[in-house]
Order: sequence, then C-alpha cells, then structure tokens
Amino acid sequence: MGNKEQVFFVHDTAVIDKGCLIGEGTKIWHFSHIMPNCEIGRNCNIGQNVVISPEVKLGSNVKVQNNVSIYTGVICEDDVFLGPSMVFTNVINPRSAVNRKGQYAKTMIKKGASIGANATILCGNQIGEYALVGAGSVVTKDVPKYALIVGNPGKQIGWVSEYGHRLNFDDSGMAKCPESNQRYHLENGIVHRTS
Repeated sequence: MGNKEQVFFVHDTAVIDKGCLIGEGTKIWHFSHIMPNCEIGRNCNIGQNVVISPEVKLGSNVKVQNNVSIYTGVICEDDVFLGPSMVFTNVINPRSAVNRKGQYAKTMIKKGASIGANATILCGNQIGEYALVGAGSVVTKDVPKYALIVGNPGKQIGWVSEYGHRLNFDDSGMAKCPESNQRYHLENGIVHRTS
C-alpha cells in the first residue's frame, strides 16, 4: 500500500493490489480497483467503480469520476479531470483470441486537461495541457494544448483558458479569460498564456 502509515483514504469495498504508490490526501471510493504497480499522486479523488490497470501513472490532484477505466499505457499529469464513464483504450486492433499485451500504446494526458463524460480516447494519442474534450467525444488524434474538442470523430472547434472558458481571439491574436483575466496569445495555430 505504499507507506506503513496510511495517509490516504480507501473505502472498505475498494481493492488495492501490491506494489502501488499512493500519495497523501488521495481518496479511493466504493468498489474501485487499483491494480499492481500503479502510481497515484497526492490529493487525487478516485470515484466509485473505477478500474486502474497495472502500471498506470496519475499525477497529483487528478479527479477520476465514477465508472472510469484507465488502462495500462495511460499517464495523466497533475490536475487532470476524467469525467464520468469516459474510456481509454490501449490496443489499436484488439482481438479476444490474440494476446497483444506487449503492444500497449502510450496515451498521455497533459497537465490540467479535462475529458468530459462518456468520451473515448483512442490509444497512442496525447491530450495537450488544459485541453477540454467535450462529453461523448471520440479522440482519434493528438489534441493541442488549450484546444476545445467535440464530436465523433473529435474535431477542434476553438480554444479554452486554464479555467475552461472559451477564448475569443481578436485580430492581433489576443484573448482574455473572463474568470481569471489571464491573457492568451494565438500565433501559427499555437496558444500561449502570456499573463
């Protein structure tokens, strides 16, 4: 379980296998299963009925809502949000009769990204920093940082701030988040926060 003194919360119905490292302040709720050799950072919240497969890595302050499956090959950086019943895959061409455990593709979810309810992330892709994948979307390719993705297949329809608000860029490529007043610059299809 990581430490001799338990500094995280595990509900009585949750199962944590051997070799897991779980950070201080993390909460693991009803009927969730953390499989061997996972790394879960500090202050994470693992909702009800979540499965985290072997060797998955979650950063700190990751929020995993109910009924999410996180398969081997997935890495989530700090401050990632995984919405209810969203799904990852880890093999491009799965077959029941063909063992492809050695072919798991890496999927990276970068700092601050959010994935909406019932979205599906096909393996081998990267979701950029602070990107927002809308509910029910199917991601089939890499997502740029700050991108807003919707639909099946997922298409980019705009940009969002670190607070999750739609950014409206002026003619000079500047935008401001209405909640935080942070400023952003869009140049050559790439968004950078300037303040």
